[in-house]
Amino acid sequence: MHLGSIALLVRDYDEALAYYVGVLGFHLLEDTDLGQDKRWVRVAPAAAAETGLLLARAVTLAQQAAVGNQSGGRVFLFLHTESFQADYTRLKARGVRFLEEPRRESYGHVVVFADLYGNRWDLLEQPQPL
Repeated sequence: MHLGSIALLVRDYDEALAYYVGVLGFHLLEDTDLGQDKRWVRVAPAAAAETGLLLARAVTLAQQAAVGNQSGGRVFLFLHTESFQADYTRLKARGVRFLEEPRRESYGHVVVFADLYGNRWDLLEQPQPL
């Protein structure tokens, strides 16, 4: 078994695509019209990624209130990289809002950023095994 998709509440499909594909550089895996103003929209950091984000447009008031706060203000998603400095520099140049300076921890080189909705992410390069 593996995780296929993680649903992420968004305000608008196209707004979310502009950010996740246009700014973060994710790949658009699928964008299928389901009718009645619903779409099945999946993105991932790599085209061959096993796990991706399902961009789910918030419809109800409760869903709309949860946009950007699905994890209660904690880091929610972990974006792994094999080239921390290059990806950090690229994302910063594209206007990604970093909430701190990069730091080294026992689990790797990490920095927290917020997406366009305020969800907190870790950009993380884990140490190489010995």
